[in-house]
Amino acid sequence: MFYTNRRPSVDGGKLWIHGATIGIAVSDDDGASWHYKGTVRGLDAPGDPPRNTHWAPEVIWADGLYHMYLTYITGVPSFSGPDVARTIVHFTSLDLVNWTRVGPLKLSSGRVIDAAVFACPDGRWRLWYKDDADGASTWSATSADLFTWQVEERVVPGAPDGNPHEGPNVFFLSGHYWLIVDEWHGQGVYRSADTRKWTRQGKIGDRPGRHDLDRRFVRHADVVAFDTHAAMYYFTHPLWDEIDQTAGPQSVEAKQTVLHHARLTVRDGLLEFTRDIAADTPLLRRA
Repeated sequence: MFYTNRRPSVDGGKLWIHGATIGIAVSDDDGASWHYKGTVRGLDAPGDPPRNTHWAPEVIWADGLYHMYLTYITGVPSFSGPDVARTIVHFTSLDLVNWTRVGPLKLSSGRVIDAAVFACPDGRWRLWYKDDADGASTWSATSADLFTWQVEERVVPGAPDGNPHEGPNVFFLSGHYWLIVDEWHGQGVYRSADTRKWTRQGKIGDRPGRHDLDRRFVRHADVVAFDTHAAMYYFTHPLWDEIDQTAGPQSVEAKQTVLHHARLTVRDGLLEFTRDIAADTPLLRRA
């Protein structure tokens, strides 16, 4: 598991979000338990400051290589806005430890984050990402080889025509392609027959779970799908009241995050989200 490792105890504007590293956790029992294994090294560009911002890694295996598509911000800005460039950078690896930097992707703007990559039924790879310069909408790009990408289109509109969002994730489950996006008050759900045309189903993760650390909104998720079920990993801010979504959490306690997992299934063509899964459930196993 590769995840964004924030810094809740750091004071000063957005410094607690920026400067993040990519944490590593491993499981030997199909996801029933996880063990911390440090952070990913060697992701900074030559000539950049000694500390930079790493977010939302997307890691896939294809054609004999692991590929990582990482959100990258140079340095550790104390603020967030149109003056802070955000790029998605491609890396490759043979062992998930040592990464070779391929370079940044040229996409629809200079403020793009949160890559999701999937092999589509039209024979092409497709990448979905958030374009912050376009009202926090989801865009797509396509590639034949995972190295050269061409911007395709806006997939899900953000403001002012739709709900602003981030964190797209695409997977195939029970005969349908699914797209989920983080709307900051639950995950928006879309279904497709071809990964091109998407129909909104509604929301999941907008109601509290039973565990004391799982009573807040489900945020930026990733999904591992099998034949009849999928494991969804997401985070919450368990000690933040989530009342002021614009300002975000302010105290060290409110900034802290916890990772959870849930089960996804499909019934009558609708995606069902089972949130209250025991922590020791081995979800990474075919049913």
